[in-house]
Amino acid sequence: MDSSNKRGSVVRVSTSSRAYDVHVVPGILDDCGALVRQSAGGQKAMVVSDTNVAPLYARRVMDSLEKAGYETAKFVFAAGEASKRAGTWASCLEAIASAGLTRDDVVVALGGGVTGDLAGFAAASYMRGCSVAQVPTSLLAMVDSSVGGKTAIDLEAGKNLAGAFWQPSVVIADPTCLSTISHELLTDSCGEVIKHGVLADPKLFSQLEARPINDPEYDVDELAAVIARNVEIKRDVVDADERERGLRQTLNLGHTIGHAVEAASNFTLGHGTCVSIGLAAIARAAASLGICSDQTAQRIERVIDAHGLYTDVDLPHDQIVRLAMSDKKRHGDGVNVVLPLEVGKVEVRRVSMAEFARLVDAGCGTASLGRTAHLAR
Repeated sequence: MDSSNKRGSVVRVSTSSRAYDVHVVPGILDDCGALVRQSAGGQKAMVVSDTNVAPLYARRVMDSLEKAGYETAKFVFAAGEASKRAGTWASCLEAIASAGLTRDDVVVALGGGVTGDLAGFAAASYMRGCSVAQVPTSLLAMVDSSVGGKTAIDLEAGKNLAGAFWQPSVVIADPTCLSTISHELLTDSCGEVIKHGVLADPKLFSQLEARPINDPEYDVDELAAVIARNVEIKRDVVDADERERGLRQTLNLGHTIGHAVEAASNFTLGHGTCVSIGLAAIARAAASLGICSDQTAQRIERVIDAHGLYTDVDLPHDQIVRLAMSDKKRHGDGVNVVLPLEVGKVEVRRVSMAEFARLVDAGCGTASLGRTAHLAR
């Protein structure tokens, strides 16, 4: 059961492999030690973070963990998607082993999506699985990647191609941490929030239409409520389909084209930005085929534009298709594409690569409003 109060919410996730709480509470970071102790136990804690986040929060988190009785260590890697590779993952494992953790101990992932993916995969791999506590500090990680148990690293062939499903023991999201990230990073994260509204919640989508959540004056308690609602949306999907056999594929709305754009940019464009491009493109394609109305596609474009995100990309369509062929969502000679039917309702459709190419032709380079991302070819 979920619980909430004026200063935040606790969302219960109950998958087949593990049940855990997601705490979305302003100011909760300093209580993370007690929450990790309550949920994960163990004697030692390895804090994994990057060079952007560690200077801001690692000491506070380690102090809280030590107050809760943990012996702590930390592993810090260079910030950025380029670090989400096998070499960093192996170095993280070596650091965990050097610190003497056992399978009864806990890895604490402190940071954004890259950190959560990397540390989560290390925890899933170490001694065939030790506990991981996700402590997201970016909006994208709070609303999406910290919940659901997907962990991964990138390979030369594509993004997130090596990984494991490994549910956290607890997720601790403190929205006050968002005050220390750049407006650009906050804006990028809005892509997944918009996606969730299109996917499952017309009321949330209308709220995003009424006022962008990256407005500097947005109240932190209101933002906490938005984050908690996003967690609930993802929770409902993950509880029903932990390992992406059916319903969970709907969370990939905007991702097939978005991941191709992300790869084409050499990861210089943020994940949420690329999801927004993919979302707008697939909405336009769906409208052109009569799958959704023109009004629905235009509403999606407008809310993406209002949040300062790109609505299109200037790339050769054959390059987008080629990069999509390397995506992990490909199945044989086709790909599963999530198509919007209306705001709050989507469908997963298996299409051939030729059919996918036609969707790309219909959706990319066809924006009626907003900004287009221009990438080097």
